Amino acid sequence: MKILDINTWNRKQHYEHFCKLKDPYFAVTIPFDVTKAYKFSKENNISFFAKYLHDCMKAINVTDNFRYRIENKNVVDYEIIHASATIMRSNKTFGFSFIEYHDDLNIFVKNLENEKERIENSTALYPPQSGVNCIHCSVIPWFHFSGHKEPVSGVLDSVPKIAFSKIKEVDEALMMNISINVNHALVDGYHVGLFSEKLQELLNK
Repeated sequence: MKILDINTWNRKQHYEHFCKLKDPYFAVTIPFDVTKAYKFSKENNISFFAKYLHDCMKAINVTDNFRYRIENKNVVDYEIIHASATIMRSNKTFGFSFIEYHDDLNIFVKNLENEKERIENSTALYPPQSGVNCIHCSVIPWFHFSGHKEPVSGVLDSVPKIAFSKIKEVDEALMMNISINVNHALVDGYHVGLFSEKLQELLNK
């Protein structure tokens, strides 16, 4: 990781302004076409969740501002961002995961499966390993939402929060709405746009 020089950062004033707010997060919900990603997962016998989460993490890791975190009044750029997703157990409770990111989909799938097994065989809410070098993400596959609000802890937070809706068929395309919550001290709408464009590009492969 590296520490950004806030004094030479062209977003210094924006950073200082939004850091003063009680809730500096903003959120948008964007529709994504997951037709090809869904077809890929079925043809290759890979979890659809694993496929789109991996694409999401790829997009996160190549979008600079989504890697930024606030730590000890510093802005830190982490080289690699991992996934902390909620994983449901068979008893319908869930645990928080820490899925190590890897550019190779097969390795990422193995990391995900290991976390699913750990959570299923545990009653713990939190994973043994955690940190801010991740994104917090949730899957809400029971309905196709058009808006979404994340819980607010009340303490300084800079980790992006993403939620995935149920897929819906629209004009023969499979659409998934994705809610993206980010700290405005680090991320602007422009950066959300960059992330979204990259994610759609990956989902189309």
